[in-house]
Amino acid sequence: MKLRYVGLALVFTWFAVGGVTHFTNADMFVRIVPPYVPSALTVVYISGVLELLGAIGLCLPRWRERAGIGLFVLTICVTPANVYMWVHPDLFANISPSLLFWRLPLQVALLACIWWSTRTPKVPTT
Repeated sequence: MKLRYVGLALVFTWFAVGGVTHFTNADMFVRIVPPYVPSALTVVYISGVLELLGAIGLCLPRWRERAGIGLFVLTICVTPANVYMWVHPDLFANISPSLLFWRLPLQVALLACIWWSTRTPKVPTT
């Protein structure tokens, strides 16, 4: 059970810091939004708000599972940005191409951590 709280703390920190960064460094996030997505700045701000709301929801046991589902879906929704960066490393010369690749498996690990840490463990009935 304590390990689940470590995972929950990791997920909370990821999205709380990420959510704030959407506002403090919006230009960087706008750069990674694929060009086919309209209103990139608006998308960045909306995703930042959703990250912060999700992080807050993780702190409230009653809302934890719903927040986890929301953050899981949000993480899937931002996958095109990570793929865009990986496919166009020339646009992100300050980031190692191998790091751009490893973001994708890291995202899968994040998804697993979100799902695992936000589910209420089922108590076996005997």
